[in-house]
Amino acid sequence: MPAAAYAGKECVCQFNRGICDQTCVKDMLETPFYIACLKLKGRRCLVVGGGDLGLEKIEGLLVSGGDVLCISPEVHPEVERLAAEGSIRWEQRAYAGPQDLDATFMVIACTDDTAINIGIYEDAERRAMLVNVVDVPPLCNFILPAIVRSGPLAIAISTAGASPALAKRMKREISELFGEEYAELAIMLNETRGWAKGTLPTYQDRKAFFEEIVNGDPDPITLLRDGNADGVRDIIAAAQRSHAPA
Repeated sequence: MPAAAYAGKECVCQFNRGICDQTCVKDMLETPFYIACLKLKGRRCLVVGGGDLGLEKIEGLLVSGGDVLCISPEVHPEVERLAAEGSIRWEQRAYAGPQDLDATFMVIACTDDTAINIGIYEDAERRAMLVNVVDVPPLCNFILPAIVRSGPLAIAISTAGASPALAKRMKREISELFGEEYAELAIMLNETRGWAKGTLPTYQDRKAFFEEIVNGDPDPITLLRDGNADGVRDIIAAAQRSHAPA
């Protein structure tokens, strides 16, 4: 497992400091990250390293529909099982160089070999592709936040690497706060988007329509928590009647 950068530890990044002086992460908390949701369905995603961390990253990519290839001489038994059932592809070998990145959208490296990690990062950077070397911030051009998922909803939590433990606590608390009823409401509102786009002429009209439903009285989230989905449908129908052009 790659070590995080901290003073006194052997350097694991491209700065080749010998012993880490935290030069590589001194501005990490001041770095403004551009938050985006990536569409991975059908895109090749490479994971180099198949241990515990590799398995964690592979599972996250599979949830998002990625076409996953794992390159590693040895892998966690669960990674081997995923390969055997056809969920991923596994090539039982070491990373061979930039040719392994051909036709690849992103690469995540989780090896315990600093030279290999640096090579993967530099190969990916030359191709202007997404690369993340797990737990080595200077060898990443994107970071992976903690994710809360419920149906179509996804909430990302990032501390910019300051504290994964805090991110995990926030993930647990957010999961409790935004339960399945929010995902259910999102699905119901999505089913109404076609009507809104075809009936309401302007963006402001559509905005007012949906905000009336989401923020109205009775509260649709409370109704769904009480198992009253029909009550929410009644709210939507009433909003359609009041907002439809005369």
